[in-house]
Amino acid sequence: MKSIIVGTAGHIDHGKTALVKALTGIDADRLEEEKRRGITIDLGFAHMDLVISTESVGPRTPRPPDASPHDDRGLQNDGRTRRPPLHDSLPNEFSGEMLRLGFVDVPGHERFVRNMLAGVGGIDLVLLVIAADESIMPQTREHFDILQLLGVRRGIAVITKADAVDAETLDLVRMEVEEFLRGSFLEGQAIVAVSSLTGAGLEELKRAMIAAAVEVRARDAQALTRLPIDRVFTMKGFGTVVTGTLIAGTIHREDELEVFPTGRRVRVRGVQVHGESAEVAVAGQRTALNLAGASTDDLARGMTLAPPEAFLNTRRVDVKLRLLASAVRALKNRARVHFHSYTMETVAEIVFQGSNPIAPGAEVFARVKLPDATLLLPGDRFIIRQFSPVVTIGGGVVLDAAPNPRMPDQNSFLQLLDGGQVEAILEARIARRAHDGISASRLVGETGWTRVFVDDRLASALQAGRVRRIGELFVNVAAIVQLQRSMANTLTSFHQKNSLVAGIPKEELREQVKASEEVFAEALERLVRDKKIEVAGDLVRLPGHGVVMKDEEAESKQTIDAAFATAGLKVPALAEVMAGLKVDKARAQKIVTLLLREKTLVKVSDELVFHRSALEELRRQMVAFKLKSKMINVAQFKDMTGVSRKYAIPLFEYLDRERVTRRVGDQREIL
Repeated sequence: MKSIIVGTAGHIDHGKTALVKALTGIDADRLEEEKRRGITIDLGFAHMDLVISTESVGPRTPRPPDASPHDDRGLQNDGRTRRPPLHDSLPNEFSGEMLRLGFVDVPGHERFVRNMLAGVGGIDLVLLVIAADESIMPQTREHFDILQLLGVRRGIAVITKADAVDAETLDLVRMEVEEFLRGSFLEGQAIVAVSSLTGAGLEELKRAMIAAAVEVRARDAQALTRLPIDRVFTMKGFGTVVTGTLIAGTIHREDELEVFPTGRRVRVRGVQVHGESAEVAVAGQRTALNLAGASTDDLARGMTLAPPEAFLNTRRVDVKLRLLASAVRALKNRARVHFHSYTMETVAEIVFQGSNPIAPGAEVFARVKLPDATLLLPGDRFIIRQFSPVVTIGGGVVLDAAPNPRMPDQNSFLQLLDGGQVEAILEARIARRAHDGISASRLVGETGWTRVFVDDRLASALQAGRVRRIGELFVNVAAIVQLQRSMANTLTSFHQKNSLVAGIPKEELREQVKASEEVFAEALERLVRDKKIEVAGDLVRLPGHGVVMKDEEAESKQTIDAAFATAGLKVPALAEVMAGLKVDKARAQKIVTLLLREKTLVKVSDELVFHRSALEELRRQMVAFKLKSKMINVAQFKDMTGVSRKYAIPLFEYLDRERVTRRVGDQREIL
């Protein structure tokens, strides 16, 4: 069964709710105040099933070339998608298929446009309702502007209250509607006159809805799940319940979901689809979920349910923004606006390059700064309304929900995101991370595409050698080459400044070139394989580069070596030895560091340094002592070595670390 979400739009009191009731038998006005005042204040919902037949149904037309592979609305909308008039033909593949239409009835009053926006974000097909006795009115125009900004591609103009006017007036209204729709996505599509009171025209409307629904691309049930919440309430005997239009993926009973942006985890105890219990809800269905793990205080309209840890919250999004030609004034840089996307609304700041305001009718790239974290993904549509007075002035599409913190001139990147192929978009996202790379899970979170889809679309780039996979990271190969060049340059500079040091420690080199462990290891391995660098233990150096000493430096090294070699365990203070050298203190310290790295000298404590030969002799003495006794104390150690307690204790601790001895109380066991 194909599920389609149908939304109503139009001016207050033009008969939207009455039309839904006439079609479905369900009164979408659910609030006492709505019934008392006779207007829709909040969202109302209804549903009906229709069978596709070959009678009086129009044929399919090809999907527009700019449509997205994941969403029938795509990323662009030129407002000129057309469908041929109704006639008696339909591909046999659809004949007999059941259609389930879920209706979202939105308020028409200007004071409740914010509620209207919470309902139309997830619709597939719109019924633009225009009363025959009033024709085009202000909210008709604003609602229609919103529909076009949201990229809605399918719809039917419905002239209601046809019984309230004569035939001549009805023809005049029809001509006015045709003129109003010219140049829009509804140009050339069905215009149906109905009477919800008498039932006239309802069957024709149903046939038109079937014809339009056939052309709607089903939402992707295999995509990552997202359910924007539009209602939260408590049901006696069940607990917390939320409702929304499932815009992607599937939800099963007992699924665990994450509430964005709060991060709370919830469990789905029960699922209802269009008011009936179900085991699973699929994309394109009106869905109610009974949740465990959250109260009504923890949830609100504007939040989104999605798989745990699949996405990241954001407070910055780069967008393509279009200002309506009917906007009263230009939009200034850093202007505050009311921002709406799906069921979420907030006050945001619009930032764009340049100092000139955006003129009405213009389209630009901009950055939207949000006061609080939210879940948005590329391809999500949004509406902006003027801060005051609150009227709709524009809208657009999210291009990047994980932009760089600063906003350099990245128009080329945004242009690619706006109209590029999936493969090119993925490669661009990888390339902008330079040699840091980006994990597969982060690519999924930034794009909303599944892991399988991402892997499939990157296969050719991996095979061609433009992208390399390192563990969980995808890395641009050109960036790895640049990293290797940076490593070689860093080594060259290091050798020039440190002639007395054999090489740079690996970790120090990694920190200098600012690379992750995985990518650094890959670049290092390739440089070694290509014989452009050498690795000796923990040190990295250029081929042929080692310690280069001047005469006085070589003499100083020999002096230090001899001073400690002849001292045995009664070593002199290192500072005293260094003070007697012919080189400056900085070079003397580097010579000592070299001797330590060569293990000619061994640092036993912060203050004591011993010659390697002295410590080797000490080990032999310990082996000889063990022939007499396995245990040795400090006094015996001092007698054996001839050193004072100042040396004995640090030497004992050194022997413990080397596993020559093991402390047992006040004594040492010789191992």
